[in-house]
Amino acid sequence: MATHNDFGILAEDLAVDYLQKNGYNILVRNFRFQKAEIDIIAEKESLLIIVEVKARSTDAFILPHEAVTKTKIKSIVSAANHYLEESGKQNEVRFDIISILPDEKRSFIIDHIIDAFQAFDAN
Repeated sequence: MATHNDFGILAEDLAVDYLQKNGYNILVRNFRFQKAEIDIIAEKESLLIIVEVKARSTDAFILPHEAVTKTKIKSIVSAANHYLEESGKQNEVRFDIISILPDEKRSFIIDHIIDAFQAFDAN
């Protein structure tokens, strides 16, 4: 298995490939605002999709998407607001998580959680 940083880059590449194959237009990767980072900003139809990519080499402790905390959500929402202001885009925004885990054969399982932040109160 690749080192931690290499695995993270691979996971983001897999997520981009997955999104493109499913009709998403990738606008920006690794958008930064202050200490926050958005992994992927994409568009599909009239929606602006903010994607957090989470990958783990094992699910022994927690599933990747379970690592997205309320603090992380607030950070991503803040960065998304800044991106909207900076870009002048007026699209409706949706927040997704793409969770990536290897299976027993070292292939990757991609779980796309659409509208993932709706269960959290990010205020």
